[in-house]
Amino acid sequence: MPGELKAIWIKRIKQGPMDPVEKAALIENKGIVDNANVGGKRQVTIIVEEVWQELMEETGAKLDPSSRRANLLVSNIQLQNSRGKILQVGDCKIRIYGETKPCEQMNAAFQGLREAMVPGWRGGAYGVVLNSGEIRIGDRVELTED
Repeated sequence: MPGELKAIWIKRIKQGPMDPVEKAALIENKGIVDNANVGGKRQVTIIVEEVWQELMEETGAKLDPSSRRANLLVSNIQLQNSRGKILQVGDCKIRIYGETKPCEQMNAAFQGLREAMVPGWRGGAYGVVLNSGEIRIGDRVELTED
């Protein structure tokens, strides 16, 4: 069963706010237009809706998923051990390069959240944009081998 793109956030500056948007332009080998993280291997960060909900239940926190500071919130996708796989979002492809390790900002948001995210890639994943295009909330999402 395919997943769905549930939310998109753009970070204008490092450590800055996460701005929710309905759609975003992706540029091959660069990342999301107007996002602070451009180039490198961490062009797009992704979290999974069901995992976020589990974390909130386990910790007792009531935080919006934007607190994770990721760019994309997807549903029905398994990111654990997805390094090297392709995340297709609408017509755009993102190669997963690794796990997004939770930082101290997670404990600043809610004490104990960072530790809860550590096992099983629950902090999400990051990757590189393979082709330019536009994504929008509601797009179909799939994880493929290549």
